[in-house]
This record gives sequence, C-alpha cells and structure tokens, in this order.
Amino acid sequence: MDLAGKVALVSGGSRGIGAAIATALAREGADVAITYVSAVDKAQAVVAQIQALGRRALALRADSADVVEVRAAVEQTAAEFGALDILVNNAGIALMGPLQEVTLEDVDRTLSIHVRASFVAAQAAARHMRADGRVINIGSCLAERVAGAEMTLYAMSKSALIGLSKGLAFDLGPRGITANVVHPGPIDTDMNPADSAQADEQRAKLALGHFGTAADVAATVVHLAGPGGRFITGTSIAVDGGSSA
Repeated sequence: MDLAGKVALVSGGSRGIGAAIATALAREGADVAITYVSAVDKAQAVVAQIQALGRRALALRADSADVVEVRAAVEQTAAEFGALDILVNNAGIALMGPLQEVTLEDVDRTLSIHVRASFVAAQAAARHMRADGRVINIGSCLAERVAGAEMTLYAMSKSALIGLSKGLAFDLGPRGITANVVHPGPIDTDMNPADSAQADEQRAKLALGHFGTAADVAATVVHLAGPGGRFITGTSIAVDGGSSA
C-alpha cells in the first residue's frame, strides 16, 4: 500500500473517472475526500466503497464554479483528516457545439470549473501539503490534438491545465511537491459512453481501436501519486489509446 498514511482530495469524485480515482487511491492506502454537486447518492456510494477498503472517506458538496466552495472543500479535508498530500482536480463539464452558438456564459462556466477551480484548489492545498505532495490535474487529449469541430471551448480550457501544471511544478518543487496533468482520451463514462452515436468515429482514430476505462486513468493517477511519481513533474501524460500518436 504505497499511499498508506496519505490524504487525498478528488474533485468531481462521485462518478466516472473521479470515482475510479478515489477508490483506486483508497485501495493503495489513502484516506480520500471527494466533492460532488448534486449526485449525493452516488457520492455516498463512493464513500461506502472507500470505507469498505478500511480507509476514511468524506463526501463534500462543492460546486467547482464557486471559489468559496472550492476553498472550503480543501480546508474541510485538511481539518477532518489532519493533512493533505494529494489533490486531484478532476471535476469537469463538456459544453460543446458550433462556435457561433457558444455563449459568454458557456465560456465563463467552463473556464471557472476547469481552470479557475484547479488554480484555486492548488493554491489552497499548497498551504496544507506536506513534503512529497502531489497535484494532479485531469485534462483531455483534446488539449493537444483537437480531433474535429465544435470542441474549441473545451480544448481551450483543458489546454490551460498544461500551463498550470508547469507553473506549479516550479512554484512547489522546492518543497518536494510535484504537479502534472493526465490527458484521458475516449474513456467509457456517462459523459462519453462507448455506445454513443459518435463512438465509432472516435474508435477509428485510436491506435488500440477501443475506448479506455476509468480504471485506466486511475492507474496512472495512482502511479503519479505514489513513490514512482516522485521525479515526474511539470509534464503531461496521455492515457488515450493512441489518439495522439
């Protein structure tokens, strides 16, 4: 259990990739807090899974679009568990459509959840993180290779996490804290199911020819969070089945 004694906070941890990351971290020994917005039943189910692994768990209602709630989630995690070692900025939305139909409200909401919340959470977490801490941002393969039209806003917001991670790597590196971004490709989740109308088009662009699972992304996050990730910082890691190959 490489993460025994560690404390993690995973935003958007009630379902999909976030839930897989939260339970994977717990499986390696970490106590885990997750945030959610509305799916309280799903959040409690993840808490139950973590507790069944013998770890402490906490579900916090926090909208990543709200700076006050983002900061409060960090503070509550540190207060409840006595420390904070691992921050996973995972919460996200997918507002896509024709460029001319994207509203300023869409832009503000997307950037507030993907970029501002990640910055604010990292800033707040840095005040509590012990040496050998980890900041792991969940980006997207679209950040570095946009596969088609109607994804400009989403790609822009996720690409900002690359710069955030590089900057954090230098700001936090002297304390032994690493910062990286993980770019999932087509992953079979509620947000992008493998049986959707667009799934075959996505599969055709993958070297492996099939969607990944949330567990595939979680495995990379666990590696970065553990001893194997201590000399990896300021970089992007693709978990995308070869979509960026």
